[in-house]
Amino acid sequence: MRGLHHLKRISIVRSLFSFSNTTSPGALTTRRSLYSVSRLLSSTPYAAGGCCRETPPLQSPWSAVQRRGVKVNAIQLRAGNVIERTGRTFRVVEAEHKQQGRGGASIQVELRDVDTGNKLNLRFGSEESVEKVFVEEKSFTCLYAEGDTAFLIEPNTFEQVEVPLDIFGKAAVYLKEEMKVQLQLYDGRALSASIPKHITCTVVETQDPMKGLTSAPRYKRALLDNGSTIQVPSYLEAGEKIVINTEDDSFVKRDNK
Repeated sequence: MRGLHHLKRISIVRSLFSFSNTTSPGALTTRRSLYSVSRLLSSTPYAAGGCCRETPPLQSPWSAVQRRGVKVNAIQLRAGNVIERTGRTFRVVEAEHKQQGRGGASIQVELRDVDTGNKLNLRFGSEESVEKVFVEEKSFTCLYAEGDTAFLIEPNTFEQVEVPLDIFGKAAVYLKEEMKVQLQLYDGRALSASIPKHITCTVVETQDPMKGLTSAPRYKRALLDNGSTIQVPSYLEAGEKIVINTEDDSFVKRDNK
């Protein structure tokens, strides 16, 4: 009897995993329910000499996917990506592309171990590959930032989380209340975060042109309401609202809304 129950479990679980690897709409539903089914199977005891034993529950399908990873060219790495190397999991903090003349392109990356927090700087050539780990992405709304922490809320479940500001990288300076952000999660931990590519800021102050110039400069420095400074067209004045590209801190256009 014990062997029969065990074989039934194996048969059902194998069928579910086989079906969950397809891309049909039904497969998506199966992936979502696989963990629940495995819990149900594991909670069904079978007799073995007058005692009962439970089968350990399966890992969630998402956890299984996260551990698979995929080989990618190292040149494709971007800040926020998660990779595996020498048995450790790292988050890409910064990635800088370099051109070495006839030697070809390379990329200099700063990595942070997700478990220990230790940093590692590496250079990869254009022919090298790395194992990129899949991460789950979820949408949140920023409630506020205080000190080194951002307080976020999930708009559907109202789940509130606290994350360190440094996972936003250089974009943390643009974080503000009610802003929509994306968290990249690995094993339930927030490893990186991103904000919208284009946001609106207010010009607080602009730099006056230097005296003695024969022609007016095309750009000037401007102080924004978040405390950062960028180059803006010379015709802009304090009090105007402008659209900023948060990826490279560049002026996009006036916000005429």
